[in-house]
Amino acid sequence: MSQLALSSLDSSLIEEISSKRNEPNWLKEYRKNSLTVYHDLPAEVSPLYNKYTDARRMNPEQVSLSTNSDSSVPDFLAKRLDEIKNEISIVQIGSNIHSINIDDELKSKGLVISSLDDALQNNSELIQKTLEDSDSKEDKYTALNNAAFNSGIFVHVPQNLTINKPIHLVSCLSLDGISTISRNMVIAEKNTQASIVQELYAPKMSKQQAYLELLDTRVGENSKLDFTTLQIMDQSTVNFSTRRTHLAQDAKINWYLGLFGSMLSRYRLDYDLDGTGSSVNDAQVVFGNNDQSFDLNTIVNHNAQSTDGKVVEKSILKDTSKSLFKGMIRINEQAAHSNSFLSGRSILLSKGAKSDSIPGLEILTNDVKATHSASVAQMDDEQIFYLGTRCLSYSEAERIIVEGFLEPLSRTMSYQVRAWISNIIESKWANKELTINMDEHLKSIVEVEETRYNENEEVEQHYKYR
Repeated sequence: MSQLALSSLDSSLIEEISSKRNEPNWLKEYRKNSLTVYHDLPAEVSPLYNKYTDARRMNPEQVSLSTNSDSSVPDFLAKRLDEIKNEISIVQIGSNIHSINIDDELKSKGLVISSLDDALQNNSELIQKTLEDSDSKEDKYTALNNAAFNSGIFVHVPQNLTINKPIHLVSCLSLDGISTISRNMVIAEKNTQASIVQELYAPKMSKQQAYLELLDTRVGENSKLDFTTLQIMDQSTVNFSTRRTHLAQDAKINWYLGLFGSMLSRYRLDYDLDGTGSSVNDAQVVFGNNDQSFDLNTIVNHNAQSTDGKVVEKSILKDTSKSLFKGMIRINEQAAHSNSFLSGRSILLSKGAKSDSIPGLEILTNDVKATHSASVAQMDDEQIFYLGTRCLSYSEAERIIVEGFLEPLSRTMSYQVRAWISNIIESKWANKELTINMDEHLKSIVEVEETRYNENEEVEQHYKYR
């Protein structure tokens, strides 16, 4: 098929996608209904947020769609793929699944990692239910993804399975400039434990290229899921992601989001705490430079008793970059004894940088604890001066202040995630290529981070070297 600009999207592309994938009639109708909603909705549904959003920076004339895309691996990604070739992983290049690796033991225990097309053939009822639970009317780009997704990743962790190694989800835009619309699903059944690391990449392009994602996550009873996203796409791209997580009784998710790349990142994260005792810990780190724009919207819905929610967002902004953090804690009538915390904080390193935070509370019952906070501040001149008296340059002083700014957030992350984020920030500060390849420098950071918060380290070292 020839390329079709997003501005010209019509039912012909839907027909071609469905026909090529041999999709059932219900899915074709689902796509068409979502396409109608997409054309009807504005870029920002909320009138409150409309004056703040930069969603219109995505140029629909430049974003190209097709049922096919180049499957070649970009040179900059080859080393990283070689590093994880023996790890549990799935690699997506454009709209193509490049590789899947699952060891035989986990495969025999029922772990499924596949393309969404394969999952539709093998788990059709589960896929249909998950798709139909997504309401296209909530957001224009949710509707777009439901209508025109041309790829997808499916992960299913069966009951009672504990996976000790991380599952790597690697997605990279294709070299031919075709944009990717990906419908991803992660289902963790009850009594499971798993860790997922998602890496998002993109090559440098002369025109806009987009990675548009809709991710559904379901965490079953008494299960724990750690999910890390590291977005280090080239700044010629745009990245829109809508994510919804449902948590059953006593389920827990730790979500770590690191946004460093793309010219425009628009993320909507919804957490539905549906089961008693369920909890979410969401940590978001943004580092912007040049004219990057980051639009984050996080909603925590407490739908059952004794649920816990914690959302902490921190932005570091240079040059003329900007961030918008919109947050909402919603404690519904049946969610007594719940606790929730929401925080958005930004530090501005340049006079041209800008940040807006709009936190909110909706409390519909009694006997709960809920609070929110927001702050935006420039670098403290007194702190800079003090560090200067300790023989640090202005740039070095900035770095130390930023490290202190992120320190409380870092404590909630694993040492590997802290090392990755530290390395990406260091690379971006020095205007180097953003990467998480395991070179010698990153290994040294990992060694430091591995023992950084171990309060027994001094005792352990004492006995180690006696």
